[in-house]
Amino acid sequence: MPELPEVETVARSADRHVRGDTIVSAWFSSHKEPFKTDPDEMAAALPGWRIAGVRRVGKHIVADLESATEKGEPHNSARQLLIHLGMTGRLLVSSAEAPLAPHTHAVLGLASGRELRFVDPRRFGRLALLTTPFQGPGHEPLTISKSEFAALFRGRKLSIKAALLNQSLLHGVGNIYADESLFRAGIRPTRKAGRLTREHLDRLHSALRSILKSAIRAGGSSVSDYVDADGERGFFQIQHRVYMRTGQPCRVCGTPIRRIVLAGRGTHFCPHCQT
Repeated sequence: MPELPEVETVARSADRHVRGDTIVSAWFSSHKEPFKTDPDEMAAALPGWRIAGVRRVGKHIVADLESATEKGEPHNSARQLLIHLGMTGRLLVSSAEAPLAPHTHAVLGLASGRELRFVDPRRFGRLALLTTPFQGPGHEPLTISKSEFAALFRGRKLSIKAALLNQSLLHGVGNIYADESLFRAGIRPTRKAGRLTREHLDRLHSALRSILKSAIRAGGSSVSDYVDADGERGFFQIQHRVYMRTGQPCRVCGTPIRRIVLAGRGTHFCPHCQT
């Protein structure tokens, strides 16, 4: 599943292409799974709205929509198109002449002649049209302060890996960046979150923010079928130090990387560097 850096990359690349463009048509597939709002309702409501911008909130992509009167005066009302990529979802900006990819579930025709397309083979992604602002379930990892970060884990009995994956605490962090940040902070993923010292949590706060920013600069991690809105793959996977490197030597000490299962997720760590 795309995590914060991948979703941020998709949102930024989509924003570059469609900001200020107007939706002139909307088509949705007959499969009900991707839609949290009735597709007929969205097809009728979306044309005529201008895309004010595309941004990320947690693991969600939010397209802010604004409408205008005939004189060009903005209405007070606003809407948001909410997109979750799920496991295999892609949000692509294409020319109207480009062949439609298999498993395309939404096509928004734009005044510029481009199309914003949602493709999802496994149909775990979701689209919804909102009339109230989407806030996301947890705190934003890139802006949370050290003290706020430390307070999230106080008294918690679950493992620090499970806590990092809890979207009601930090929204956007997933398996890849939890493993990578714990390695760089030197913290074993099985440690109880509530027993970590403030020094440990400050290191983890710094490591997590650094990892996420580096991954965004590299366009995310393409370990499966992830691509951005231009169809381009990311490159951060070549910088992974533990994730999916089971049995390979640690790039710091040479100890073989181990894999265990925590919170139902494959978890990778170095038994020497992480204590």
